[in-house]
Amino acid sequence: METTSLSSAVDAEFAPGTTYLNTSTCGLLPRRTVAAVRALAEAIGSGSRADSGDFEAVEAARSGFARLSGVDADRVAVGSSVSVHVGLVAAALPPGAEVLAPEGEFSSVVSPFAVRGDLRTRYAPLDRLADAVGPDTALVALSSVQSSNGRIADLKAVRAAAGAHGARTLLDTTQSAGWLPLDAGEYDYTVTGGFKFLLCPRGASFLTVTEEAQRTLPPLFAGMYAAADPWNSTYGPVGQLSGTARRYDEPPAFLSYHGAEQSLALLNEVGVDAVHTHATGLAARMRAGLAGLGHEAVPGESAIVAVPGLGEREPELARAGVVVSNRAGSLRAAFHLYNTEADVDRALDVLAR
Repeated sequence: METTSLSSAVDAEFAPGTTYLNTSTCGLLPRRTVAAVRALAEAIGSGSRADSGDFEAVEAARSGFARLSGVDADRVAVGSSVSVHVGLVAAALPPGAEVLAPEGEFSSVVSPFAVRGDLRTRYAPLDRLADAVGPDTALVALSSVQSSNGRIADLKAVRAAAGAHGARTLLDTTQSAGWLPLDAGEYDYTVTGGFKFLLCPRGASFLTVTEEAQRTLPPLFAGMYAAADPWNSTYGPVGQLSGTARRYDEPPAFLSYHGAEQSLALLNEVGVDAVHTHATGLAARMRAGLAGLGHEAVPGESAIVAVPGLGEREPELARAGVVVSNRAGSLRAAFHLYNTEADVDRALDVLAR
């Protein structure tokens, strides 16, 4: 596999017009991704092609995500959103099953369970989630990194507790995939929105399912794309579904996946370990600078920095060309491969005024 230094990749692919510290909301698209989406859109608009996109791009994106996640591509299903993937898992649970999640977890991770009405949903503080797993727990659903404050869950403890009680695990890696090394195969299910740290256009998302979990997860959204032979499954009920996780595929949004192929290739060229070192180093610099200004950030080693009570300064930073977000009253800054020490210092300079 080709390798590319982080600095050369950034020089080739990015030229932010702002001090952009908002990847937790939406990642910047690499130049190659923009070019791929534009080329497909122009071809469709001109009528120069007879279809809406290439399945080869979808398969390349599937494989690219699999490499980043440490699993075989046969365990990866493609889709459009985290909530749809979670909804599939929620629909498969028997009535009365207990789902345990952290307090304040992102809505897409918990709402599909809550709206069923016949499941028992229970919540516990993130730092005590493993202790809250009990003999009646059917599934533990959580994010590896919390959207609101960047806290990294004690995933090893959660896995051990779930295993001890026979509970399955569902992990949302939307705020970590791309910068935090992770083996998706350690969880029954993972769900990931691609438009943040994976730098994909919105509309590309990924579900991983272990081979054991595939035995009991029904392909409720099955269409021709979930078939073993899609082009001979266009009319009438699908005769034979794919024997891999592809049977959980949604029909692909080709514009998004033509872009996702390129973004995931870039991240694989650079490597998650390199991005992790770079992004967490910048986040540490930000936390130290905030402390020097008398602001206490949420502690930890995350690439996402949150400062409770400082969210009201987001508009001021925006006027100065520093793009961050206000989440639950906290000022949230997220660091990725295209950020620099100058970005950190620029944000701190505005906050020091």
